[in-house]
Amino acid sequence: MKKVLFIDSVHSILETRLAAAGYVCEHDLTSNREEIMHHMHKYDGLVLRSRIRIDEAFMQSAPQLKWIARSGSGLENIDLQAAQAHGIQVIHSAEGNRDAVGEHVIGLTLNLLNKMCEANHSVKNGHWLREAHRGRELKHLTFGIIGYGVMGSAVAEKLSGFGCKVIAHDKYKTGFGSAFVTEVDLAQLFQEADVVSLHLPQSAETFHYADSNFFASFAKPIYFLNTARGKNVDTAALLHALHQHQVVAAGLDVLEFEKASLEGLDVNDAATLQELMKLPNVLLTPHVAGWTAESYFKLSDVLANKIIAFDQI
Repeated sequence: MKKVLFIDSVHSILETRLAAAGYVCEHDLTSNREEIMHHMHKYDGLVLRSRIRIDEAFMQSAPQLKWIARSGSGLENIDLQAAQAHGIQVIHSAEGNRDAVGEHVIGLTLNLLNKMCEANHSVKNGHWLREAHRGRELKHLTFGIIGYGVMGSAVAEKLSGFGCKVIAHDKYKTGFGSAFVTEVDLAQLFQEADVVSLHLPQSAETFHYADSNFFASFAKPIYFLNTARGKNVDTAALLHALHQHQVVAAGLDVLEFEKASLEGLDVNDAATLQELMKLPNVLLTPHVAGWTAESYFKLSDVLANKIIAFDQI
């Protein structure tokens, strides 16, 4: 009988479906990494979000482990090379929250273009400044997407009804041009984009991808969005770009100061964060782009589909 350990809370549909398929599901939502490793030898599967780092040492403690299921899209807390060496399948459920992320990006974009948060604050403070809050229409802008995976493609699909030009660059993918998007190289994106949305994984290669050189490369001032991973952006460089008007406004659902668990901030550079928070043209949300009532269910339902399909191979 196959045993599965849940070390993070996820929607109950995953356990319900796995139990119906014959799995024995157990939970340990509070033990630390070392304590969990002590009894990992009993399990065939592991379900998690981001609470614990799964590395070579952890996998050595789990000789029966056949798969690791990550509720969500990012896999930076799992050593993928070690998993491959141990013959462990790594499963994620990015398809479960792609709609949520796509809609959140649209929400951030429209908010920034129309200065909605600034206008709301102004009106509530007794002002009625119409000209100061004149917006821009998305239809007349070029929207650039960097990283055209599950999330990037979701954003392009959501944009299709707005009538704007959508271009995308992906270093590792080609031939994805469609009715929703035009595939471009990075030079063309730098030249044409008015709005830029990052959709990159977190890795050594993408650490501070958006740095000073990145922001200086655009031909026009841009609206900048990041709903991927906070460490993709050099916050100090973004602040400089905002002050230099290379960036008109920024919408950030993630910050480089987030803890590895993604549950809160661990701030070493408090001054930079405080400066960012003071800017009226910076809109911040607490890593909730993929965090909807619907995605909570879909993330687990997608995982169930993939786990059961894998074990039937």
